[in-house]
Amino acid sequence: MGIMKRVSTIFQAKANDALNKAEDPRQTLDLSYEQQLENLTKVKRAVADVATARKRVEIQAEQLKTQGDKLADQAKAALAQGNEPLAREALTRREAIASQLKDLEVQHASIAEQEQKLEDTATKLQTEIEAFRTKKETIKATYTAAEASAHVNEAVSGISTSMGDAGAAMQRAQDKVADMQARSGALDELLASGALTDLTSDRDDIQAQLDKASATSDIDAQLAALKAGAAPTALPSGTSDAPAAASSAEATTTEGN
Repeated sequence: MGIMKRVSTIFQAKANDALNKAEDPRQTLDLSYEQQLENLTKVKRAVADVATARKRVEIQAEQLKTQGDKLADQAKAALAQGNEPLAREALTRREAIASQLKDLEVQHASIAEQEQKLEDTATKLQTEIEAFRTKKETIKATYTAAEASAHVNEAVSGISTSMGDAGAAMQRAQDKVADMQARSGALDELLASGALTDLTSDRDDIQAQLDKASATSDIDAQLAALKAGAAPTALPSGTSDAPAAASSAEATTTEGN
C-alpha cells in the first residue's frame, strides 16, 4: 500500500510539473476574467428576473385596487337603491381585496429589497471585474516582457556558446599549424645535417659530405690567400653577363702569362 501511494505521489508530482510548464499565465488570467464576466451576467439576469417579479406584483396590485374601487362604487349604488345586503356583500369583497393588497405590499417590499441587494452585488462585482481586468492586462504585459527578455538572454547565451566553440576551434587550428611548422623545421634541420636522407634530391649522403668538405677546402684556400696578401676571390655578378666576364678575365690572364 505504501509503494502504491508513493507511485501515485510521483505521478501526481510529474503531472503537476508538466501542467505548470504547459500553463500560460496569460491564458489562465483570460479564462478567469471570462468566468467572472459569466458570473456578472448571471447576477444581472437574476436582477432582471426579480425586477420582472416586482413589476408583476405591482400590476396585480393595480388590478386589485381597480376592483376595490369598483366594489366601493357598487356598495354606494346598492345603498342608494336601499339594498343594504348587496351593499354589504360589495364591501365584504372589497375588504378581502384590501387584505390581498396588504399581502402584495409585503411581498412587493421583500422583492424590492432583494432586487436592491442584487443590484448592489452586480455593481460591486462589476467594479471588482474592472479592477481585475486592469490588473490582468498589467500582469500579461509584464509576463510578455519577461518572456521576451528570457528569449533574448537565451539567444545571447547561445551566441556566446557558439563564439566560445568557434574560439576553441580556432585555437586548435592555430595549435595544429604551430605543430606542423615545428615538425617541418625539425625535418629541415635533420635533412641539412644529413641525419635524414632527402629522397627528392639527386644527391646522396656521401655526395653531401663531399660537397661540404669541398666548401671547407675553398674557405681554407681563401683564408691562406688573404694571409699571403692576395685579394679575395671576386663574387658572382648575379647576372647573365657573368660567364662572359669570367671568360674575358680568363683571356686577360692567359695573355699576361
